[in-house]
Amino acid sequence: MDNQRLFLYTALGLISFLIYLTWMQTYHPVQPPAVVQTTAETGATAGATAGVPAVGAAPSSEEVGDLPVAAGTSTTSAVSAAVASSEQLVTVSTDLYDITLSSIGGTLTKLDLLEYPVSIDQQDEPFSLMNSDPLDLLVAESGLQSRQGVPAPTHKEPMAIAQDSYALGDTNEIKVPFTWTSEDGVVVTKTYTFTRGSYEIGLDYTVDNQSSEPYVVNQYRQLKRKPGTKDEKQSFINTYIGAVVSNSEDVYQKVDFGDMEDENYNQDVTDGWVAMIEHYFAAAWIPVAGEKNSAYSLFVENSNPADYNHYVIGMVSASQTVPAGGQGTFSSKAYAGPKIQENLAAAADNLELTVDFGFLTIIAQPLFWLLKTIHGFVGNWGWAIVLTVLVIKALLYKLSEAAYKSMARMKKLQPKMAALKERHGDDRAAMGQATMELYKKEKVNPLGGCLPMLVQMPIFIALYWALLESVELRQAPWILWIEDLSIRDPFFILPVLMAAAMYFQQKLNPAPVDPIQAKVMQFLPLIFGVFFAIFPAGLVLYWVVNNVLSIAQQWYITRVVIGED
Repeated sequence: MDNQRLFLYTALGLISFLIYLTWMQTYHPVQPPAVVQTTAETGATAGATAGVPAVGAAPSSEEVGDLPVAAGTSTTSAVSAAVASSEQLVTVSTDLYDITLSSIGGTLTKLDLLEYPVSIDQQDEPFSLMNSDPLDLLVAESGLQSRQGVPAPTHKEPMAIAQDSYALGDTNEIKVPFTWTSEDGVVVTKTYTFTRGSYEIGLDYTVDNQSSEPYVVNQYRQLKRKPGTKDEKQSFINTYIGAVVSNSEDVYQKVDFGDMEDENYNQDVTDGWVAMIEHYFAAAWIPVAGEKNSAYSLFVENSNPADYNHYVIGMVSASQTVPAGGQGTFSSKAYAGPKIQENLAAAADNLELTVDFGFLTIIAQPLFWLLKTIHGFVGNWGWAIVLTVLVIKALLYKLSEAAYKSMARMKKLQPKMAALKERHGDDRAAMGQATMELYKKEKVNPLGGCLPMLVQMPIFIALYWALLESVELRQAPWILWIEDLSIRDPFFILPVLMAAAMYFQQKLNPAPVDPIQAKVMQFLPLIFGVFFAIFPAGLVLYWVVNNVLSIAQQWYITRVVIGED
């Protein structure tokens, strides 16, 4: 097989592979592992959903079905409407967030990321990661529940607020308390802690049991969402949007929305977390170190057409008994923000895996490290990509030199190959045998020019995922017309340059003897130009620079290096 045919097959294989990935993500979601259910020592709460693990009893689908939302949003029942009418909203402003908390359960109903605009054209409007809008629903709920049927501060219970607004100002930390009091004297204080420069949010419960009986409760934390219009997707391959569960044994399990519809997920977890992730952002609940929980999912299907189905991923802890006259505490934290690997790793073990570079992570991670290191010096992600290509080409120079020498020798054999074609005509067997004899006589390896292509394909795919998944490149400009390297070139200049570079590079290579194959090869730059038109500009920039450097390298080796041999 000659170099052009291998190049063609490799290119078509790459296209087919990317299309296959898209099909798998769309029509064949990842299935969660089978889980052996356990039974709690104290039994399950009455009315709990079947299949939810019993470290603690998770809220049922009926209990999480109708979150009271801000005024102006429809509710589905008289009870929900009555509770919503007593709702008070608390606003919190930090250096990173604008947040709205509801007095109903102290639920986090809105979270805007101040450092991440919605788009290049809407720089003054921050991206809203969380929202109680039914069309773009993502809220962080938490609460305590009793296994004895006594009242407890679930996420649907009204709570008292200390004030309706907080601002970070000159301080480094804000504490926002909510208070719930039962009729028999149990006082629960739910406190959020927001810290300057951090996307981590602390959550603490203090239970002051002033009643005459022991108070037995457990803690649950859950994320409820409906996939909506705010989710940022690529035009060709969509990154994963859905739930993820992590524990000490299986550090990264995807729980697809389709899986939630089929059955409730349930699994015991230790030192893990649950999250809802999308392209560039993640929201996660993280328990304290060493705490045992049960992770669960719920699919809430509303019968009222005015409402919307949604999905829940959560964790529930074991029960804690607070003696009469005593106190107890529960603690957790949340992460809500961009998928920056250092921040994620600092928040929880393996949370950085939500930046999913795919099966070539072993290559993509070092490439991203190199890209980020160079960016630290040049301060521009576009130029960082250019310099990354230079480094890769330098590392592969000796490999390329051997390949281009082989291709140059192959090109010199083209007159003899044409003569063989004319002599043997359509006799493929005779033509193949004569060709191999010619290669052996001239000491030419027909596959000698293939190795750089085979090496570059994994690098290309790995870099594709690194550029696609990295929030650092979101809305990152390069020069002139490229204002966002994470989306396609708006004027298709880079795809045209890439196609032109491929065309000129072909002229340096030996032409196929087969006239049909030669015609197909002539159209390959055009096909790739059209195909790359929908790729992120950062990736096309990489390929343009790679092709230009390859042309210069091939010309130098064939004209200078071989000329001196």
